[in-house]
Amino acid sequence: MTDWVLAAVPTYGPWLVAVVTFLSCLALPVPASILMLAAGGFAAAGDLVLWQVVAGALLGAVAGDQAGYWAARLGGAAVLDRAATGTRAALIARAQALIAAKGALAVFLSRWLVSPLGPYANLVTGATRFGWLPFTIAGVAGEAVWVAVYTGAGYSFGGNLQAATEFAGSILGFLAAGAVALGLGWWLWSLAQRGE
Repeated sequence: MTDWVLAAVPTYGPWLVAVVTFLSCLALPVPASILMLAAGGFAAAGDLVLWQVVAGALLGAVAGDQAGYWAARLGGAAVLDRAATGTRAALIARAQALIAAKGALAVFLSRWLVSPLGPYANLVTGATRFGWLPFTIAGVAGEAVWVAVYTGAGYSFGGNLQAATEFAGSILGFLAAGAVALGLGWWLWSLAQRGE
């Protein structure tokens, strides 16, 4: 499937990127990150327009997040119960714990840092009636990071998927370290404020 999808990128461009990112946010096994890298590479070669690739990826991802959220919100806990089978049960449990502990921050981080939890975080937030506005703001911000890193890496490395993949992993690691440092700084600041 990956070969067919990658071969279709120059023909269908941003539309294909939008559909694949949409499906990936519904927990379907599609190569969204690789596709964004490839589309960024095609944009660097002049075969696609970079802003259209970014817009397609972002719109598809946000629409997929919203579809998962609203399906679970309308279906309630029964949606989670039906989805929690096999290996997905552990992912859903982790997503529930993350959402319960961190709320909107968990939604943001599940878009790019712990992305395998993303589709299940959509279900958990919808089923538990987590606020739509905080979910949407955090989701859009997180998807923007995911899309920017992968399409930007593909564009920067001009289609060298191996180098782009390594670079994207390094950038995500750097962003994760920064998020941890900010969180630790905030925690230390909170402790200092309580001591005064």
